[in-house]
Amino acid sequence: MNHQPPNSDELHAFADGQLDGRRHDEVAAWLATHPAEAARVRGWKRDAGALRATLGTAATLPPAPQLQPAAIRRRLRGQRRQRLAQAAVLVLALGLGGSGGWLLRDARPDGPPPMADAVSAYRMIVGREVEMDFASDRVGGLQAWLARHFGDAGRLPDLAAQGYALRGARMLSTPEGPAAMLLYEDAGGATVGVYLRPRTARMRDGARRDGELVARYWAEGDTAVAVVGTHLDQRARKVAPLLRGEI
Repeated sequence: MNHQPPNSDELHAFADGQLDGRRHDEVAAWLATHPAEAARVRGWKRDAGALRATLGTAATLPPAPQLQPAAIRRRLRGQRRQRLAQAAVLVLALGLGGSGGWLLRDARPDGPPPMADAVSAYRMIVGREVEMDFASDRVGGLQAWLARHFGDAGRLPDLAAQGYALRGARMLSTPEGPAAMLLYEDAGGATVGVYLRPRTARMRDGARRDGELVARYWAEGDTAVAVVGTHLDQRARKVAPLLRGEI
């Protein structure tokens, strides 16, 4: 029997166990005849499962739909489509030939902004009633998890000198593999996030502003690291240089 090929959202929903009924069976049958795609889906499922395998409280945490892997991936794809649409409008405004094409040559988007997932994770956690996978009293378990997945780059930062204490950590799943958002908070409630995930081959060091937030990012070996905070927080600006050993 021929089955309609699943789209990207359906594949991610299948991997995350969110595709039910007849369509689930159809996608399973389609994957059985497409080994390359089946391997990709197994990889997504393996990464997501690894995130929870060592978390003793994972089964009792309340659901946070906005932090589920499928939701994060859909949000990033939606942001990319929006940028592509904006670029298309700009092409029409400038004209398709001559100087217009030259002006847009470097501006045409070919993917999400660097470390867009770090900014998204910070926004989804800060200011929401989201339970942490590791609370601040489980530092030993958190450090072991970080070391297992990120090696030397997974050292738990101590930001006490900057006035921040660890509030907790949330484990996430990205297309690159397991990720962690470490959330720090000061006595007044100001927060800064330290985000880790496997790096991509094309990643470069840098910084970018996204609304009220600033993300400063770099690579340590095979790990991508980002520090996310508000652009008005002067102390947050010093966290990235501190973690990189520059101050």
